[in-house]
This record gives sequence, C-alpha cells and structure tokens, in this order.
Amino acid sequence: MKIVVKTTKPEKQKGGCLLLGVYAGRLRSATEKELSPEVAAVLKRAAGRENFTGKIGQLLELTTPDGCRADRLLLIGLGEEKRGTGEILRRAVGTALQRMHKVHESDLAVVFDSFTLRKLDTAQRAEALVEGALLGDYRFDRYQTEDKETRNSKPIRVTLLTKTHDLQAVESGVSVAAAVCAGVVLARDLVNEPGNVKSPDYLANRAQQVCTEAGLECTILGRAELEKEQMGAMLGVAQGSSREPRLIVMQYHGGSAEQKPIALVGKGVVFDTGGISIKPSEGMEEMKMDMGGGAAVIGTMQAAARLKLPCNLVGVVPAVENMTSGTAIRPGDILTSQSGKTIEVVNTDAEGRLILADAISYVRRFEPIQVIDLATLTGACIIALGHHATAVLGNDEKLIASLIRAGEQSGERLWQLPLWEEYAEQIKSEVADVKNVGGRPAGTITAAAFIQKFADGLNWVHLDIAGTGWEEKGRPCYSFGGTGVGVRLLSCYLRGLHLS
Repeated sequence: MKIVVKTTKPEKQKGGCLLLGVYAGRLRSATEKELSPEVAAVLKRAAGRENFTGKIGQLLELTTPDGCRADRLLLIGLGEEKRGTGEILRRAVGTALQRMHKVHESDLAVVFDSFTLRKLDTAQRAEALVEGALLGDYRFDRYQTEDKETRNSKPIRVTLLTKTHDLQAVESGVSVAAAVCAGVVLARDLVNEPGNVKSPDYLANRAQQVCTEAGLECTILGRAELEKEQMGAMLGVAQGSSREPRLIVMQYHGGSAEQKPIALVGKGVVFDTGGISIKPSEGMEEMKMDMGGGAAVIGTMQAAARLKLPCNLVGVVPAVENMTSGTAIRPGDILTSQSGKTIEVVNTDAEGRLILADAISYVRRFEPIQVIDLATLTGACIIALGHHATAVLGNDEKLIASLIRAGEQSGERLWQLPLWEEYAEQIKSEVADVKNVGGRPAGTITAAAFIQKFADGLNWVHLDIAGTGWEEKGRPCYSFGGTGVGVRLLSCYLRGLHLS
C-alpha cells in the first residue's frame, strides 16, 4: 500500500473513491464544511433517500455529482460524536478498505477533516486513520494459488486530503502508523504461518533477520546453551518434539548506557497439541497461533527500532513445540526450572506458563526495570472476557494502569483481574514447590499466580491474549487469522514513557 498526503480540495481529487466520515445527525455540517455547497446539497438529498443516519460502520456509496472529479463517493458512519474514539476512526477506514477490496478499487482518498475527534490532535488522528488503512488492507494469502491475479490486483493507494497548515502533523502521524503497523503485519505473518513451516528454528531465523535489518542485537540459544542454563521447564516442554527449542534474545539500545531496560517476554509455542494431555481435534489447526505473544514481542522490537524510541529494551521469546510422543513429558512429572524451583506437571497442556517461568528467570540478568509478558495462555480468559479484551494481572499497579491507558488509546483494550494471595493456594503441590494448574476455578488468575512465583522481586505484568490474538470471522482492521495484538499496545505504552 502507498500512503500519500495532499492538500488538494476534496472535489478536485481526480478518480478513485472519496471517503467522508459522518457523525450521526451531522451529515449537513460534514458535507457543507468539506465540499462545495452544490456537491453537498446533492449528497444530502441522496443520503436522505437511502436513510443514511451515520451510525457506526454504516456505508453509503454514491456516484459523484457534477463538480466532483472522483469516480464515486463513500460515506462512512462514525456514530455519536461525543462517543467518538480513535478506534472508531481506525475501523471506519478499515471498513472502507474492505469495500475497496470487494469492488476491486485501488484508489481511496480520505477527507481528513471529516474525521474530527476532539480527544486527538492532528497527528494522532492521522495515525489512527492510516492504521485503519494499513491493518484493513492486510491479507495472508501467500499460499493461495487459484485466482491469484484477481486477488492481487493493483495495490491500493490511500491519499489523505488535508489543509496546508496541517501537513507536517499529518505526515508525522503517517510515519508513526507505518512503523507500528509494519510490526503488526510482521506479528500477523508469523502467527499465520502453518505449523509445517514454523519450527522454533524458523521463528529464531525470522527474529535474527528482523534484528539484522533493524540494527538490533540478537542472540539465539540452542539446546546445549539451554541445558547449560539449566532451563529444565522449557526443555521439558520441548522434549516431545523432534524440533529443537530456541531461546530468542533481542536487544534494542535506544536509551542511555546506564538506563536499565524494559523486558518483553513472549510465549513462543509454535504449535501446541497439548502433549500427553492432548487437545480435542476440533479447532486444533488454530494452535499454530500459540506463539502470538512471541510474535508480538518480535513485532514490537522492530517497531521500537523504526520509531527510534529513547529507551532500552530486551525481548525474549522461548520457542518450542508441544507434541505428544514417546519422549514427551507426562502428567505427574517433576521439572526443575532455571530458578531452582521444582514444578509438578499436572497437565501437559499448561505448557506456556512453564516456558515463561524459565524465560522470566533468564531476563533477571539484564536487571530490567519492568517485565511485561504476553501469552495466549488460557482458554479461561476467553470464557471470562470473550474476544474483546486482553486480561492484565501483575504486581505493579502503576504499570498496569499505564498499560490500561495505552490500551484505550491504541484500541487494544485491557481488563484487570485480581491476583490475590489466596489464588496461590490453588497451585500448591504435595510433591514439588508448585504445580502447573490449579483446577477449573479462576484458570486465568491461577496461571498468572504460577508465573508470579518466578517473577518475585520484579516489577512484572502479565497479559493473557488468548481471546484477542486470533480472529475467527474477520472484521474491520482484522482479517481472519492472527491479529498481531500487543504490538500497538506496547508501542503506544513505550512512546509515552519519560525515562530519566
């Protein structure tokens, strides 16, 4: 996709589709403000006949009248103005992009000043609109060979039409959106790759490639190094697969040399059968997405480098495959983690928390000021929150509050669950220091309570993205498959930091 910023008047934009955002009940003011009175009058009459009200996501496509040089005009409803958000702007443009794909249109001109929002400045509005375009344009179709020429027709060109005095701010927003969305697209691609392609080694090689291109430091630990590090929990999960585990360590140095880093840790189970505690066959094909947390870390590290954020980051992804075989761990096995804590494995399908335990222990050597882990960890999270919010838990209330604010701003919303001491009672083991499941009650919370055992003394927050990491049906800005959730959230959070 090509993004262009122009100062041309909307009615002078030649060819393609002209997109106007319209708040509910504001059709007259929206059209008269942005278009010539003659064109606005024609649009108002046409919209009235079609009962266009401006509710969120409502589309009205019209043939442009005399005086307007575009081929067609598209009105998109934004709902009530007082309830407007950046996410509504994103999804409005994402909806328009879906329409563009459907009608095989390749040129979209967005009338920037019709997408007003008091809560956001000019650059932030531009960022939201361009994110909507870039994310709405995403398709994972590299393995589809039929009708390829029809699907991959001319790339879409999106033009933002704005006022001259807004030009610099709009271009700034476009630049930020492009950097962040490149990280999201990377994460989506990694999640969507099939299991026969995506081994731990594949994930490590892709991370190495990202680091080389972005100027990041990268270290990959193989089995010998993991054994030397005594990462028994991670090695235990990996032992059922013929594919060797990898620990991916990425470092970004954007802050001062004395500044302590923020550590991002992402679950990287490239395929999860459940192991001996095997999952039902229905839906198991989606388990290629069980490394969504790791993908988000890799995408965020790339975005941070492109944005040149003034902070230091370390991204760690424990990459394994959880398979059932004659060498797989069994329920009842006891593993010794890198921290020295022993773990009773009650359920081999609760493997993500095992590899996170070792990865979080590993990042202590970097003396991080904060540790944020992301994982498609529990089905219980989907039962609790559905697919609309990521669960957040941890021991740093200030960090949790900051991430929740970033979630509201980025559109990747969070909801906090409690992590009281009483929940830790459910994961006490009779034969080891801790067991890896605490029964059916509060499954998301007890999973976090398990990870907390290995985050003692760290400023730590856990994000369970099980419900938000995968899109089953497709909606504006989210095509079927991996969502890349976490990249926009973390990029927004990191951009708002003021580290001394």
